[in-house]
Amino acid sequence: MLGIFAFLLGIAAIGAAIRRRRGRARYPETYAASGGILYTAVSMGCGVLFLIGGGGLIVLALINGR
Repeated sequence: MLGIFAFLLGIAAIGAAIRRRRGRARYPETYAASGGILYTAVSMGCGVLFLIGGGGLIVLALINGR
């Protein structure tokens, strides 16, 4: 259950990073002042870590369930 939650949280984090980037891209000066593409990359990277961690927990649960 925890693996599924982490996996879904990762998907949501990546979606939020993309949505935030699109919103800030409308105002280039604000986007650049807030870290620009680096901020988006770090946010997406955190989401990917949740995806990997959640996938790992799911795999461990499946292996231990056998």
